Amino acid sequence: MIKKIILFNRVILTMAVVDFFVNGALGVIGPFFAIFITQQIKGGDAAVVGFATASYWVVKSVFQLPIARFLDKTDGKSDEFWAFFCGYIATALVPILYYLSSAPWHLYLVQAGFGFAMAWAVPAWYSIFTTHLDAHKIAFEWSLVSVISVGASASIAAALGGLLIKNYGFNMIFIIASLVIFLSALAVLSIKDGIVTKKAILDKNTAGLPIK
Repeated sequence: MIKKIILFNRVILTMAVVDFFVNGALGVIGPFFAIFITQQIKGGDAAVVGFATASYWVVKSVFQLPIARFLDKTDGKSDEFWAFFCGYIATALVPILYYLSSAPWHLYLVQAGFGFAMAWAVPAWYSIFTTHLDAHKIAFEWSLVSVISVGASASIAAALGGLLIKNYGFNMIFIIASLVIFLSALAVLSIKDGIVTKKAILDKNTAGLPIK
């Protein structure tokens, strides 16, 4: 009984683990982003923090729905896989670009690029994850992502990020975060063959890959 509850298909488990590390790497930076801007960006103040944050969300919001429509209209899952993979690879560059930024307009461009990358990665992630859900564990597998890949990741990253930034500074954290995201994106390649031709969740017994 317990074995049936805790086992997941390989696609679901890999995506959850990858997001734990990606969200963790970004979470190390996120809570302290405003401090970085005011301390290390020339002319950085509350207004710059606001515009930098807005740059990400505006670009992501403008592009995500059209990209999602494009992915839905394309047959098979190959397009979703590459959108997911390339979006995360592009995201791995973001902390390094923070490291290289020195003026507010640098940050605005980086944040806009970050938003564009996530506009591809997020709908692709949703599509792949939904398609591969196990039919009798849908609520549990979505909750797995919420608890482990978001909640646990964010809490650990916030606590760890504060300590690391205090002791080593932002630049070291940016390099580590980029490396973690890049390696996590490479891990996605391990499930490329498991992301098969697009199909809806119709089978009452299974909606994804068989448990091995």
